[in-house]
Amino acid sequence: MPKYLILYRSTMAPGEQMATMSPGEMQAEMDKWNAWGQSVGDALVDFGEPTKPTSAEDPGPAGWVGGYSLLQADDEASLQALLADHPHQPFGTIEVHEVMPMPGQ
Repeated sequence: MPKYLILYRSTMAPGEQMATMSPGEMQAEMDKWNAWGQSVGDALVDFGEPTKPTSAEDPGPAGWVGGYSLLQADDEASLQALLADHPHQPFGTIEVHEVMPMPGQ
C-alpha cells in the first residue's frame, strides 16, 4: 500500500503560531488533531510531530513546514478523503509526497 509524507505548511512559524494561543485554545486544537487521528485509524502510520526551522530565516513562498505525518492509502482518492476535514486546513496548506520504494529493495 502506498505511503505518503504529509507536510503541514503555514506562513507563521510553529512556535510563533502556538504563542498566539491560550492554553484552552491549544488544547481545543490538539483535541481536533487527536479526533482526526482516530478517524483515519490504521491509515495513520506515524502521527508525526511539530517541527522547528533550524537553517532558514525565510520559509519562501510555500511557508514553514510546521509538522508532518505519514499516511498510507490505496490511492490518491482515498488519501484525499483522509485529508478532507484535516484540522490543519485553517492554518495553512497540506503538502503531499508519495514515499517511493528504495531501489533494489
